[in-house]
Amino acid sequence: MGGAAAAQGRASAAAGAAPGTGAVAAGAVPAPSAPAGGASHRAAPQMRGMWIATVTNRDWPSARGLGARQQQEELTALLDTAVRRRLNTVVLQVRPTADALWPSPFEPWSEYLTGTQGRDPGWDPLGFAVEQAHARGLELHAWFNPYRVALHTDPARLTADHPARRNPDWVVPYGGKLYYNPGNPRVRAFVQDAMADAVARYEVDGVHWDDYFYPYPVAGQVFDDDAEYERYGGDFADRASWRRHNTDLLVREMAERVREARPRARFGVSPFGVWRNRATDPEGSDTRAGVQTYDDLYADTRRWVREEWIDYIVPQVYWNIGFAAADYAKLVPWWARQVEGTGVRLYVGEAVYKVGDPKQPAAWQDPDELSRHLDLCREHPQVRGNVWFSAKEMVADPLGAVSRVVADHYGRRVRPPR
Repeated sequence: MGGAAAAQGRASAAAGAAPGTGAVAAGAVPAPSAPAGGASHRAAPQMRGMWIATVTNRDWPSARGLGARQQQEELTALLDTAVRRRLNTVVLQVRPTADALWPSPFEPWSEYLTGTQGRDPGWDPLGFAVEQAHARGLELHAWFNPYRVALHTDPARLTADHPARRNPDWVVPYGGKLYYNPGNPRVRAFVQDAMADAVARYEVDGVHWDDYFYPYPVAGQVFDDDAEYERYGGDFADRASWRRHNTDLLVREMAERVREARPRARFGVSPFGVWRNRATDPEGSDTRAGVQTYDDLYADTRRWVREEWIDYIVPQVYWNIGFAAADYAKLVPWWARQVEGTGVRLYVGEAVYKVGDPKQPAAWQDPDELSRHLDLCREHPQVRGNVWFSAKEMVADPLGAVSRVVADHYGRRVRPPR
């Protein structure tokens, strides 16, 4: 995800804060003269990515119910923005809430297209996006959310034939949302089938997950998976170990399916930026984050790197240099050490959405902050690029910070690492 957001549920290190939502204001930009493979791509490979979030219409489409032509024009304008910023990859959210931005035989059309879940928009957004991205020399990574079903708790608001309504035992209400239960093996098989359908049918260059596995903790609430734990958790020391095992299985099994269906596609994950704090685990980072993926989301992201189940990892290091609870300058070298000696590529997720936000620390009022991030990344050869959250801000260029990054670091377009 930066993947990630309030729309994407990105928790801050200190207090679980997340960015808001908004509309895209995208102007048309001419397509590049040299597509992928042209002379403009001969410099050293580097990931330069941009997330395009569709949940709650954060980045695209700008509103529900727009006509097909307007949706297409908005999407191509975002792709043109990626070209203008000398990026080489877009990460398009195509399954935001157990729905689809392609004609899926498993799940309904997304409500973020037409305003009504299940209503055919009259075109194929994922197919169009792949075609248009490739025409511009961009890679297209399809971004899926495995377990989120709805941003409410009323199953009756889902389409009548929605899998969550046909299988109510698959679903857990929690924190004002509905989730598929990761502890149910039938759920794990189904969500993989739903995602694998898109991988098999479209020439996507990557499969991408963000930071959502088990949901972020909500004070005073319990994620009710008692029945599944009683049935399937007997071999584990505790519920947390069982939950991490469930997430491990999802990652490992999906990696195998991606490689079987589309061998050239890469499988990547963009987790919350802190695996564990050093105070919790001596192997952890020198941070004091309020969320730890290992303990709170039951996602052992460090293991996925070491086992090489994934091809790339994009930790959401969404904090400024010097931030006390989670310092960018401490987290980047920690992640660099984790990928050392593995075949997993490290890209760093960047919070362009924070630039100029008056609610953020003073560092985010400085248009040079993001450029300094890339200066620091250059000191660690394990960092092979950056991904920007998200498209709306890449268009808006708050404080001119995006233009500064491009001028300082993106002198010409390059290929992403293969």
